[in-house]
Amino acid sequence: MRLSINIDHVATLRQARRGKEPDVLSAALEAIRAGADGITFHLREDRRHIQDSDVYLFKKELNVPLNFEGAMSEEIIKIVLDIAPYQMTIVPEKREELTTEGGLDVIKNKEKLLKYIPLLKEKNIRVSLFVEPDKEQIESAKEFGADAIEIHTGNYANLEGPEKEKELMKIREMAKFAKNLDLIVNAGHGLNYENTYEIVKIKEIEELSIGHSIISRAVFVGIFTAVKEMLSIVKNKKV
Repeated sequence: MRLSINIDHVATLRQARRGKEPDVLSAALEAIRAGADGITFHLREDRRHIQDSDVYLFKKELNVPLNFEGAMSEEIIKIVLDIAPYQMTIVPEKREELTTEGGLDVIKNKEKLLKYIPLLKEKNIRVSLFVEPDKEQIESAKEFGADAIEIHTGNYANLEGPEKEKELMKIREMAKFAKNLDLIVNAGHGLNYENTYEIVKIKEIEELSIGHSIISRAVFVGIFTAVKEMLSIVKNKKV
């Protein structure tokens, strides 16, 4: 299983002062030095954290797979096509939300997906859709031409007791279902140093995208150590 580090919230801290510190590229490089398999970032339409200049700098300076998260707006898609990252993960986006609140409604967005997925694939960009662990959504992702899905683990992360176990079972089943459709299966959202252990056991999942918990941990121990600690969970190795 691979680990892609989402560095959005290094940029959140920088944008609090609209200055240069902390340097987001340096954070990405430190995560890579610690062993991260890739770097994830979300260029939001309101530019609340990651900026356009960051995106172009990542493309120029980073030598690991870049996972560009973004909504299906013409402005964002144009930038994705320009830098041609390894993967674009298409996500839903609301201006008022603090963080992405759920999976993309693939069925409802059929028209846009059929417009943009071919354009992305023409540039050899792997297309992933951020979805709930739902059979119809996953089937539609395959039908509309996606290469991969990222299963939304936010509900699993927020639940407790039997409801948490029920959501975990759903993730297991839908990961297997997607794999049987020849979709690449990724997962992410809300994963931390406690709840990731169970997700790691799902062999169909190839990559996890984790950010907030790692950057939060880095406040105390630094990015290098925070990434190493998460890698020990994801790779099932001792630190």
